[in-house]
Amino acid sequence: MNPRRQAAILQQRRTHHLASNADAYAFFNLLTGPELLDQVESLLPDHRERLFPPTETLSMFMAQALSADRSCQRSVNELAVKQLRAGLKPCSTHTGGYCRARQRLPVEMVSSLVRNTGNLISSNARSGQWMGRPVRLVDGTTVVMPDTQANQDAYPQSRGQKPGLGFPICRMVGIVCLSSGAVLDAALGRFRGKGGDEQTLLRSMLDTLNTGDVLLGDAFYATYFLLCELQRRGIDGVFEKYGARRRSTDFRRGTRLGTRDHLITLEKPSRRPAWMNQASYEQAPDQLEVRELKAGNKILVTTLGCARETPKAALKALFKDRWHVELDLRNLKTTMGLEMLSCKTAAMAVKELWVYLLAHNLIRLLMVQSASIVDCLPRQLSFKHTLQLWLAWRQFDGSDIDERFHQLLMLIAQQRVGRRSGRMEPRAVKRRQKPYPLLTRARQAERKEIRKNGHPRKVK
Repeated sequence: MNPRRQAAILQQRRTHHLASNADAYAFFNLLTGPELLDQVESLLPDHRERLFPPTETLSMFMAQALSADRSCQRSVNELAVKQLRAGLKPCSTHTGGYCRARQRLPVEMVSSLVRNTGNLISSNARSGQWMGRPVRLVDGTTVVMPDTQANQDAYPQSRGQKPGLGFPICRMVGIVCLSSGAVLDAALGRFRGKGGDEQTLLRSMLDTLNTGDVLLGDAFYATYFLLCELQRRGIDGVFEKYGARRRSTDFRRGTRLGTRDHLITLEKPSRRPAWMNQASYEQAPDQLEVRELKAGNKILVTTLGCARETPKAALKALFKDRWHVELDLRNLKTTMGLEMLSCKTAAMAVKELWVYLLAHNLIRLLMVQSASIVDCLPRQLSFKHTLQLWLAWRQFDGSDIDERFHQLLMLIAQQRVGRRSGRMEPRAVKRRQKPYPLLTRARQAERKEIRKNGHPRKVK
């Protein structure tokens, strides 16, 4: 046999052995099953059999997102140790090869996997529907990136901050499944500037919603044209009324449905919005009938106009579930560490954000599998408890790993989230920060001052 051919075959066998014993097996084969594996194969780009193929690179990337130490050095060191345990020659601990493999990973592959896993999880969690209809949550947040020139050019910092003192900010709007907590889709934009507001980002994802869905959001989304578009697609919306407009609400107008519950007719704005073209503006209906009702200290706007099919009490209870999307964002940003990204370029930072969303969905899939075994809702299980168990499970190495996976799902179901309705806490931090002053000038200017006069004797 040709020596080069023989070396290539040995390299392929070695790569396959590593993939079956590393994170690729854990994340794809064990966690998700063959359904997602088929989708992964269809999304894989053309590649050679290397030490870091796309599936292995993506798995190591997700392991970084789930780990407290998110450095590339830790991922490469972990792979080298696994090779030692397998009796193979360990790879180099230099991170260059792994970093280049991450750059070759297509962002379209990761984003498509997020949408595919979200749909897979949502279809397996039908028990949490509201009146037989799936409910989708929408909300926006911001993610901070490292202060590099590439990130600043793509996602500028706030105008209120001086150059060199702020961080690039990316706005993200996500659509989340209420019953399972899976991210169905997400849209990214600049924190400031045209096209980065939450309304624009949501409009780019409306194809994610299906006829019969119920969209639940806060006061940013209760606008005339969005309600018209949802009604045209056969989707109902339930939103809080914007604070400045709620003061003009008069329940004596319109058709009375109950106590502080009525139907009113909205007129199309006389001026076309800047984001809308003339043809779309003319196609929008001149009038729109919506329902307004007072639920607690909030006024809700909805396209669900029938008081018999959707009573006021049911809508009030539904809007309380909107808070779940705030908890989901907290799991992403605080529990998983998405609040501050680590990549130095905008393209890699966006890819890192999608990897976080994919890792979040895979943890949600574990929760759905566990909930189906013990016959409970996925929302009743703890996300952080599941994450901690999975991180510990990744280190397990045994021949009966598939048989013990059922026991892992049973462990996940042991911890339930308590029902703490009406809980209220102050938005303040008790623990004091270290007494260091804030950086009020560019770092280069501060270094120059220190070289000239030294550090201040007393920290303010």
